[in-house]
Amino acid sequence: MKIAIVTGASSGLGQEFARQLVAEYPEVEQLWLIARRKDKLEEAAASLSRPAVCLALDLCDPMSFTAFQEKLLSEQPQVHLLVNNAGCGYLGNLGETDTMLETRMIDLNLRALTAITNLTIPYIPRGGRIINVSSIAAFCPNARMTVYSATKAFVSHFTVGLNEELRKKGVSVTAVCPGPMATEFCDVGNITGNSKMFEMLPYCDQVRVAHGTLLAAKRRHTIYTPTVFYKAFRVLAKVTPVKLMVKFTRT
Repeated sequence: MKIAIVTGASSGLGQEFARQLVAEYPEVEQLWLIARRKDKLEEAAASLSRPAVCLALDLCDPMSFTAFQEKLLSEQPQVHLLVNNAGCGYLGNLGETDTMLETRMIDLNLRALTAITNLTIPYIPRGGRIINVSSIAAFCPNARMTVYSATKAFVSHFTVGLNEELRKKGVSVTAVCPGPMATEFCDVGNITGNSKMFEMLPYCDQVRVAHGTLLAAKRRHTIYTPTVFYKAFRVLAKVTPVKLMVKFTRT
């Protein structure tokens, strides 16, 4: 069975990846959708043009990796595309925020992404792709979202290193670094109405982000940054001293 796996697939960008990937990867026969909310997963699955398996897993729970591994072992699929979309971000100064929220970002953005990728790689054939959802926050530290921006810097570096590791196997890895999007992310992260920076930034369209990322993965690009504005921001972050950039990127 030739499959694609999408984490964080119950809404937002993850759901959009699931909806669009069939057009770009027609060889995919089945989708595995992973998220915590079973009802939302089933709703998303019902709208797709390919059969979908809903795996209601909380990726902050290490037991979810065991369940996922057992599913892979029993099905022995060919994973033509893995989309690591699951992630979260919370606004607030470290020392003033809930420790559980800060560590949840690490668990979901780093540990889960690493575990799912590590478990899936043995099932990815030559020509397969991995997509990791990073962020413009990866380009430099963001005060008031310090942990989040650090996790996304990890995701981008992880992508570049893994892409080199898997080159001989014919598997490519792409990180997408979008700006904010009109999804649940800002509401859940207590960002809506509490960040002047987010109010000023141009928002990315999740439909276009998903489409551009899938094309970038097919072309084996390692880092994909949507829109001219954020491409320019990426360049600016490379040439500007980080101590200066962090003053302008405060969320």
